[in-house]
Amino acid sequence: MEAPPLERRLVAILAADVEGYSRLMHGDEEATLAVLSAHRAVVDQLIARHKGRIANTAGDSVLAEFASVVDAVHCAVEIQESLAKANEHESEARRMRFRIGINVGDVMVKEGDIFGDGVNVAARLEGLVRGGEICISRGVHDHLRHRRGMIFEDLGEQLVKNIAHPIRAFRLRIAADSSSDEPPCIEAITELPEMPMAPAASPELSPDTEAALELAFWETVKDGTPAELESYVERYPEGTFASIAEARLDAACNRREASRSLRRKPPNYPPTVRPPWSLRFGKA
Repeated sequence: MEAPPLERRLVAILAADVEGYSRLMHGDEEATLAVLSAHRAVVDQLIARHKGRIANTAGDSVLAEFASVVDAVHCAVEIQESLAKANEHESEARRMRFRIGINVGDVMVKEGDIFGDGVNVAARLEGLVRGGEICISRGVHDHLRHRRGMIFEDLGEQLVKNIAHPIRAFRLRIAADSSSDEPPCIEAITELPEMPMAPAASPELSPDTEAALELAFWETVKDGTPAELESYVERYPEGTFASIAEARLDAACNRREASRSLRRKPPNYPPTVRPPWSLRFGKA
């Protein structure tokens, strides 16, 4: 029997699951399933409204794909806001909160389901935040970093299960604005300046893992601003790329000084050449 054809495409991937689902089920199975069904109805409706497609569901988890990164993020924001309102009628112990991870990457599509590293990263991202929060990858952040109205909290390079390399993660914080009946729009969030966060050193990390973290951090700042390069030198003063970072910082400093010098120094015209402004004022 011939295997179904595989399709590849670049998509934004949204992965979500319920925080503490096993605890909720242990407390009251019937009530938990009823709340899950109600919450899933909200989630499914919002995914469809934002032009997404549900690729897989298993237990308390949802996996969806979007052609647009912006649509995926807007959908995640509305999901969290809508479920927060739905939880207002539940006791704190019985509130069901979803964790959401969003990644952008190449996926394989088979019989409607999606597979690949991009899916795995999205699933791991959700585990880096608490229920009611959204975690995005560096790729998603790069698509959104110049859009107004978004707050990103840099979580640094993260080592997650079954992913060979560290992944850069950002928590997307949602504006707490309950003054309007309209669902909060992500554009209502104030943008904060981005500064890279170096991964915290851990005595449990092997030398190979430390080297991998350093390399991943360098890759994120090597073409960045002087402030980003300084963050690398501060974290890794004896690092593999410290001399390169310092050379680039010196070059940036020299460029600034040269630019200031040019602005301060007036043009030196030869005596036989009249400067352009003399023509404008009719001077001979």
